[in-house]
Amino acid sequence: MHLRLFVILTLVSNAMMLSPTATKRSAARDVSEDCRSCLVCSRENGCESCPEKLFLFLSREDMRHHGSCLHSCPAGHYGMRGQDMNLCLKCKASNCERCFNKDFCTKCKGGFQLFKGKCLTTCPEGTIPHLTDCIEGCLVSAWGEWSICERNGVRCGFRWGKQNRTRESHGGQEAPLPCPTQHEIKRCKMRKRCPEERRKRKKGDRKRARKHRRFHGNGTTTEPPGGT
Repeated sequence: MHLRLFVILTLVSNAMMLSPTATKRSAARDVSEDCRSCLVCSRENGCESCPEKLFLFLSREDMRHHGSCLHSCPAGHYGMRGQDMNLCLKCKASNCERCFNKDFCTKCKGGFQLFKGKCLTTCPEGTIPHLTDCIEGCLVSAWGEWSICERNGVRCGFRWGKQNRTRESHGGQEAPLPCPTQHEIKRCKMRKRCPEERRKRKKGDRKRARKHRRFHGNGTTTEPPGGT
């Protein structure tokens, strides 16, 4: 009885001694996984210092910041190299996806055009939009006529279709070669029923009417021969 009690107490004592060690190992493993690319790291704030070629990026988590060491900065940020540390800093404009420095954007978010480091909703006078940029030096002609309203290569049978129009552009010495052709597209209302369908329907109505007349006559009743 005393021997059994001694063994139980020994096992409990060993478990209590091992528990803090296991906790420390688990915590060290969690920290090491979170700090794989860091020079200096803490459990609370992540990376605090990075190797020479990496950038320190601070992301906000609730009321504190969490550091990560990255090869390139994420969207909306640019990398600034320094003597002590390389940092990821935020672009000033919210509609800028990539920037060279705080004030000069190199790529805009969707729906914006890039012009001289700025992201604009429309290109300024004297420039034309091309893909995601505003191009200077190209002179444009008047818009051509709108095309016929179509959808999937047909001009009827749908409620809505599309029309497009173009205008040519040409430039001088400062313009890129060649200047792009401008395109515009708009939605247009189509004839929901095609003329062929109407003719087939009318033809079918006429056939049914003739068949009805042959079967029922001209609308008058006649008695069979020999009736009284």
